[in-house]
Amino acid sequence: MSKKKNKVTFSQAFKTIIWPKRKLVFVGLILIAISRTASLVLPGASKYLIDNVIANKDYEMLQTLVFVVICAILAQAITSFLLTRLLSVEAQHMISELRVKVQKKILSLPISYFDNNKSGALVSRIMSDVEGVRNLVGTGLVQLVGGSITAIVSFIILLNISPLMTLYTLVPVAVFAFISLKAFGYIRPIFRARGKINAAVTGRLTETLSGVRVIKGFNAEKQENKIFEKGVDELFQNVKKSLTSTALVTSSATFLLGLATTGIMGIGGYMIMEDDLTFGEFLSFTLYLGLMISPIVQMSNIGSQMTEAFAGLDRTEEIMQMAAEDDDPKRVKELGEIHGDIHFDNVSFSYEEGKEVLHNISFDAPKGSVTALVGTSGSGKSTIAGLAATFLSPESGTITLDSTDLSTVKLSSYRQYLGVVLQDDFLFEGTIRENILFPRPNATEEELQNAIKAAYVDEFTDRFEEGLDTVIGERGVKLSGGQRQRIAIARAILADPKIIILDEATSNLDTESELLIQKSLEDLMKGRTTFVIAHRLSTIRQADQILVIEHGQIVERGNHDELIAKKGRYFDLYTYQARI
Repeated sequence: MSKKKNKVTFSQAFKTIIWPKRKLVFVGLILIAISRTASLVLPGASKYLIDNVIANKDYEMLQTLVFVVICAILAQAITSFLLTRLLSVEAQHMISELRVKVQKKILSLPISYFDNNKSGALVSRIMSDVEGVRNLVGTGLVQLVGGSITAIVSFIILLNISPLMTLYTLVPVAVFAFISLKAFGYIRPIFRARGKINAAVTGRLTETLSGVRVIKGFNAEKQENKIFEKGVDELFQNVKKSLTSTALVTSSATFLLGLATTGIMGIGGYMIMEDDLTFGEFLSFTLYLGLMISPIVQMSNIGSQMTEAFAGLDRTEEIMQMAAEDDDPKRVKELGEIHGDIHFDNVSFSYEEGKEVLHNISFDAPKGSVTALVGTSGSGKSTIAGLAATFLSPESGTITLDSTDLSTVKLSSYRQYLGVVLQDDFLFEGTIRENILFPRPNATEEELQNAIKAAYVDEFTDRFEEGLDTVIGERGVKLSGGQRQRIAIARAILADPKIIILDEATSNLDTESELLIQKSLEDLMKGRTTFVIAHRLSTIRQADQILVIEHGQIVERGNHDELIAKKGRYFDLYTYQARI
């Protein structure tokens, strides 16, 4: 996964964002050209009104002039509406599409990426970072182009009226353009940093709200308030920097362009008194000067929006350039029907370079067998299960399924046969029915009921007024731990996998619930290759093989009776638990 800081150039944005919408952007440019052409009518009409119509008392021409100006204003109003309707709506459509692309990309990334990033921060990246696209396809870009056209045309007309006054205005305008370019170069990293700070603050806030019971249980509200306050202040300091830079640009515009206007008053007044300029030409020059300067000032605001857009696209591009799980060129094989024999051959793994957590693990898990992984916390049990689920990839050695190296198999092709029940299994907000149907939304009612009965879910849902349609709250907060676990097991039963990984699947069950569910687990495991991680050794007595893991190595293997007879590490663990 590349950690390189990607900086999106205008040419990249043009190819990927603007060019695919070129027809719409072209229509927008035509509309803005009509709008800006119409805006040039009033200044020209003002000169004609004073120097010709009023001077000659031409009433007929006055009516024609007023009609032409009204038509020009109407054209501006209509094009303004169409621009907003076409481009702003399309910009929001593009934001929606880009959000979907980023979310799809993030879900394709390896588990390790999610281990290193807060969920709230990822939400911010999906929802907020793409917002700036509206300024590339929306009215922002078109206004930038339209403003440039207006400024150029106005400049040519100004030169025609008075070269001297026009050249005088160029000096402050050039200084303003220089200050703006420098300011936007400074602001872009600030906007980029803002996205990261905002993601961090959002991430912490999400965690705070999810863990509110822990916070209240430890009376830690003040502590969380301080952490959030610190993050919000960091965000404020960032915003303050960008506002200061933007204010500098705006103030420079006010001062420099004010100087230009003042100079024009002096020069223009002198030229009128010397009969080198008519009053109508002076008025026309002033209005055209406003038309030239207005887009330049407006461009400072649009430039700030565009800078923010590119900063967001920088961060989006970072994600889009990351390697997805299935991007490995070796992963090309599609699995057909599988038998279910899994073999670990000298598998080693490390989360950090040079710090192996598994050392040369080798074992067979034949079809239909139950392999139990036992050992103390941190011994490597969950890592072995993660490798079997392809959540992790071996650093060395191979894991094969029916003699096929799993590192060459497309992950989706393998995981269609996989079922997982985790210690802290995740339930989605919604109903019990929706959570059980999650792996197979189109399952029949009969299949659903079979899974419910097998996992004894009906034992508690029958007591609920809404039954299976009971809303369980975020992460199943309205249910007990045992009830959540039984729903998770029902979900796995409905998925009908060939390979099952049970990570402390009975850890959240009381003794009565555990007895209820042991039978359903036995039914679930029949004919399926199963890996069981268990601290409660009483739950794995019937396993075909038990692997005792210590410090990333298999120190003992065999069935329950064989390992008890050995009186080794397993015997110590089992008898210790029996005494408790």
